Amino acid sequence: MNDGLPDTDRHRPRSQAMVMLTGLYLFILLMTVMSYGQPVPLFGTMLEGRTAQLFVVADSLLCLHLFLGLLKRQLLTWRLLLLYNGYEVLNTLVNLWLVPHTDLERVLERQIDPQALLFSNLATVGVVLWISRVIWKQRDQFTNRSPYLF
Repeated sequence: MNDGLPDTDRHRPRSQAMVMLTGLYLFILLMTVMSYGQPVPLFGTMLEGRTAQLFVVADSLLCLHLFLGLLKRQLLTWRLLLLYNGYEVLNTLVNLWLVPHTDLERVLERQIDPQALLFSNLATVGVVLWISRVIWKQRDQFTNRSPYLF
C-alpha cells in the first residue's frame, strides 16, 4: 500500500555518523595508498621493499572495500570495519611493544622521542576504540544484506 514508493526501511537517510565514517574511511584509503613504498611495521616486524609494497596494495584494496561498503551500507562491511579496527589496535600495541624505537629511527632517518611515541600510539588506540564504538552503534544503518558490493 505504499503506491510504488521505495521501501522506507531500506532507504532511510544516512545518519550524520555514517556520513562522517564514510569520509573517515575515504581518508584512511587515501593515506594507505600514499604510503606505497614506505616501510610498514606489522606485528613487531618491519616490512620493507617488495613485501611492504604488496602489503600496502592489499591494505589499500581492503580500505577500498570498507569505503564502498560504507557507501552501500553493506552489513558485511559493518563486521569488516570492526575486525579491521581490532587488527589496527592489536597491531599498534604489538608494534609498540616489540619494535624498538631505534628501528623506527633507522627507517625514518631521524630521532624519535620514546615518550611521545608511546603517547601518540596509545592516543591512536583510544581513538580507534572510540570509532569502533561509533560503528557498533550504527549497526541498524547497515541495511544491505548482500555479500557483494556490485
